[in-house]
Amino acid sequence: MTSESATHLGGGPLAAIALKAAGLVAILSALLDLIIVLIPLNLTNTQWQLATTTQLVDRGIVPLVGIALLFTGFWVNSRLGQGTSPKGLTTDLRFWVCLLASVLGLMYLLMPILHLSAVRLSSQAALEQVSNEASQASTQLEQRLSSQLNQQKAQLGALFENESLLSQAIQSGQLPQDIQQFQNDPAGLDKYLQQQADQARQQLQSEIGSRRAEAERRVKTEAWKSGIRISITSLLLAVGYSLIGWQGLKRLLANPHSV
Repeated sequence: MTSESATHLGGGPLAAIALKAAGLVAILSALLDLIIVLIPLNLTNTQWQLATTTQLVDRGIVPLVGIALLFTGFWVNSRLGQGTSPKGLTTDLRFWVCLLASVLGLMYLLMPILHLSAVRLSSQAALEQVSNEASQASTQLEQRLSSQLNQQKAQLGALFENESLLSQAIQSGQLPQDIQQFQNDPAGLDKYLQQQADQARQQLQSEIGSRRAEAERRVKTEAWKSGIRISITSLLLAVGYSLIGWQGLKRLLANPHSV
């Protein structure tokens, strides 16, 4: 079937209608989706800002595709010589679509600033939480070591008064062989137990420090990845929308039939 016969049967106009309908539906549904993302507004909440800017950027391509489909439909009509001349810009759907594209372009141009600010505040809060958790772990460690030290002193004091139980504890491996030298040396025993506690404290503090450093590294990495991804995507969307919006408005104002 030739292209002339296809046009005569209405294939061309039907394609134009389909493109316009698909584009308009995509634009309207995407705008509705973007509005729902903003509800309820909670501008003072950093997590809300972070989640909202991320969702707005992730869904930003849909209206752009809808606009492209809509203008493709208009182009098909113009190629077939079936375009209609609107009475004015306010009645021209293309004008409002270009205006919408310009607004979206400005919005996505400002989005990286808002997102990076939210990322910075969220990262600071997360790092502060990591620091607080590490401090709490250190405090709990000190309390536990202090309690264990007192228990050990009491237990050893009781064993030192019972030679049989002391020998059994040493033979079973519960106590080291050199513990007997402190049987009549309370000061030396205190020093020995304190050294053991200091060694345990140093090891556990090192583990706490490692976990804290890993948590801080993870927070910073996630913040960096989110900031870079959303910022670049948002700027690309801003370029796309602005190019369509500004060029479209410029051409419509100069010659409505050129778009």
